[in-house]
Amino acid sequence: MSTQYDPPRTDQPSGWATGGLMFAACALTLVGIFQFLTGLVAIINDNFFVVSHNYTFNLDTTAWGWIHLLIGVAVFLVGLGLFTGREWAAVGGIALAMLSAIANFFFIPYYPIWSLLIIGLDVWVIWALSRAGVLRS
Repeated sequence: MSTQYDPPRTDQPSGWATGGLMFAACALTLVGIFQFLTGLVAIINDNFFVVSHNYTFNLDTTAWGWIHLLIGVAVFLVGLGLFTGREWAAVGGIALAMLSAIANFFFIPYYPIWSLLIIGLDVWVIWALSRAGVLRS
């Protein structure tokens, strides 16, 4: 007879991990919609965003619009994939949240408060998806 205590094992993720996954799925779908709308505005109305002068990464506003539009669609689709609990969506969500944060960093001179808000949501998504137990199948 063993005197060592073995806690019962469960294959179910913890409530915190499940909550983090659902938060990340909701946040990614929102970020995807926000990115898509920002891209759409930049494509349709080129004069909406105020472009600062002497910015190192000065792209045409329409080019930024297409970048945000494509990132938005990809982030939205991965966010929907997270609702099903797919491991590829969690890994893709981290990668796309990083890409979204980088794109919005370069977009700060065009729309600073909005870009900082999206960067904050992206960092929060990365944190939620990288927690222990979230990537369990």
